[in-house]
Amino acid sequence: MNHVLQEGIQPEVRTANDYALVAITKHGVALARRLQGLFQSSDLYYMKKFEKGDEQEKNIQMFEGSVRLLLPSLFKNYKGIVLVISLGAVVRMIAPLLKDKKTDPGIVVLDDKGQFAISVLSGHLGGANELTKEIAALIGAEPVITTASDVQKTIPVDLFGKRFGWVWDSAEKLTPVSASVVNEEHVAVIQESGEKGWWEHDRPLPANIRPYPSIAEALQHQPDAALVITHRHLKEEEKRILDNGVLYRPKVIILGMGCNRGTAAEEIQSVIQETLDELNLSVKSVKGIATIDLKKDEEGVLETVEKNNWSFVCYTPDELNAIEISDPSETVHKYTGAYGVSEPAARLASGASSLELVKKKSGNVTISVAVIPYQ
Repeated sequence: MNHVLQEGIQPEVRTANDYALVAITKHGVALARRLQGLFQSSDLYYMKKFEKGDEQEKNIQMFEGSVRLLLPSLFKNYKGIVLVISLGAVVRMIAPLLKDKKTDPGIVVLDDKGQFAISVLSGHLGGANELTKEIAALIGAEPVITTASDVQKTIPVDLFGKRFGWVWDSAEKLTPVSASVVNEEHVAVIQESGEKGWWEHDRPLPANIRPYPSIAEALQHQPDAALVITHRHLKEEEKRILDNGVLYRPKVIILGMGCNRGTAAEEIQSVIQETLDELNLSVKSVKGIATIDLKKDEEGVLETVEKNNWSFVCYTPDELNAIEISDPSETVHKYTGAYGVSEPAARLASGASSLELVKKKSGNVTISVAVIPYQ
């Protein structure tokens, strides 16, 4: 979508997410595009003169004219706005739009190089302080927060785990679960996988937020809301936890893979989905594919990782042979120099000592599945 901005006319923007990213310079656009790939909850806007050709596919909206004329629509439609624009310019542009701290969106400013993330407006109620920290963590910037009192004393439900790349299964319960957190109701946290360092404050968790070792145990305590972090699909009897709960998918699954030369991306993706379904695992928790360096230019694999925004790591035969595997193959060694590909690659990339699936051959694809063990 392209907006031609005119004085006195508010453009109709297409709102798909809670946060807007805005850029007006060449380097700012590059930074904002990178950030959109990392930040699930964002809509991206930038000037049409920096058009790349993939905007429609990526749901990016472009504009012509002064960005000042776009801001009234963004203020009305978004919970938070991240602007890759100089701080002085932002202050001048938003000044006429300010109403009060209960209704104004959170405003965060980034410099062109992504060195600093600055909380500008609605630090507490608008969530700009927490948003600033999350954005800074995603791009390696220094967060700048100037409010004197301690910021955000609890978990921001919609941004929980964002810095690690966690995604939620559904946005449906974000608002009621956030209300339970803010209103200090009993909120259960059940974490089965993923990074453990999500509570970064130097004080204990709030008393109303209680970790439980399993969904079954949490259900026994009848929480008002729940945050569930897992890479697996829930069993029928566990789904009650999501009546007022949010399910987060940490990026923990590594797919070790080998395939015949020229295997189509469609076959690779079909085997991946079929295998994950058999294992009762979510594709949203896949972090990436690992294989042998002979496959670094395999088109079907490259297309698959690019489509899903997964990591892709390749190992030499010597690196793969250094890992003890269950079923070394002389045939594989003859063609690749390694006694196995999918199994040792999965173990190397994940650091896991045991695998969810040691090895399965399906058509032209061999696949192994590992889960990264976070201590």
